[in-house]
Amino acid sequence: MTATTGTTTVSAYAAPSAKAPLERTTVPRRPVGASDVLIDIKYAGICHSDIHQARDGWGEGIFPMVPGHEIAGVVTEVGPAVTRFAVGDRVGVGCMVDSCRECVNCEAGLEQYCLEGNVGTYNALDRNGEPTYGGYSTHIVVDEAFTVRIPDGLALDVAAPLLCAGITTYSPLAHWNAGPGKKVAVVGLGGLGHMAVKIAHAMGAEVTVLSQSLRKKDDGLKLGADHYYATSDESTFEQLRASFDLIVSTVSAPLPLDKYLGLLRTDGAMVNVGAPEEPVSLNLFSVIAGRKTLAGSGIGGIQETQEMLDFCAEHGLGAEIELIDADRINEAYERVLASDVRYRFVIDASTI
Repeated sequence: MTATTGTTTVSAYAAPSAKAPLERTTVPRRPVGASDVLIDIKYAGICHSDIHQARDGWGEGIFPMVPGHEIAGVVTEVGPAVTRFAVGDRVGVGCMVDSCRECVNCEAGLEQYCLEGNVGTYNALDRNGEPTYGGYSTHIVVDEAFTVRIPDGLALDVAAPLLCAGITTYSPLAHWNAGPGKKVAVVGLGGLGHMAVKIAHAMGAEVTVLSQSLRKKDDGLKLGADHYYATSDESTFEQLRASFDLIVSTVSAPLPLDKYLGLLRTDGAMVNVGAPEEPVSLNLFSVIAGRKTLAGSGIGGIQETQEMLDFCAEHGLGAEIELIDADRINEAYERVLASDVRYRFVIDASTI
């Protein structure tokens, strides 16, 4: 780190423009304010949403862009008003670093649904109008209110992906009451899907994986799935018709929603946590028949994120990861797009 005029310059990997390869650079970090913590980043997960945003898949981005919202590290400095953390604490930062803190959703612990819009960990503007830079860097300064504690029972490298993949799947599973007596289907066995399987199984639900092929069946069963079906086999949709209380779709490609909604029981819900870049179509009779719900879910609030981390530590649930040096980020992006990772790339920040 290099300090200049109150800010600190840190090493990072950034996309200089949309669709451009990421390259090593430096970015500024603000001074540690009264309520801030300075985090020495140890590991940062690579999320598919990093690729969507670095390549303008979800709309025009802010460049240069330092992706990364699955951050695990250690506190190295705290502001004078910080009460929750101390130097040496193991902490994490997820998909947001601020919100209005005053709207009804923020007051309810649903900062992810802040009515004024939360401030993303990267590809966003903070309350001062300055761009935010994410976890593909050596250090980050974050308000303690948007920092969570990583329990001692979780290694930092396997904990990093929990800050997005973990909470993104835990939140809908908890909200829709996955547990004993409930039949849950997980669509896709990737970075999000493999955590959905682990968490739903730990909650006590009967878990089925719905994947394009049976290529990862052995993995799925080892991760906690009770059943595994290929969606490329049309008989799957007939065989499993009206079988599930809850379907969690983790894929970021458009799905034939009407077919999947046919797999729900009466009053069942299909919740989408993967966000395709393209619009999807729907015949409303697919939800009218059976009083079904088609829903979405976005990450979780700070309190729920801490709850998720504690749950994962209690049940020994870390992500399945492939640890890489930072100079392999661009290669990792291509492999994610090719579904060639089991199941989350994690950057060793010491190599940035």
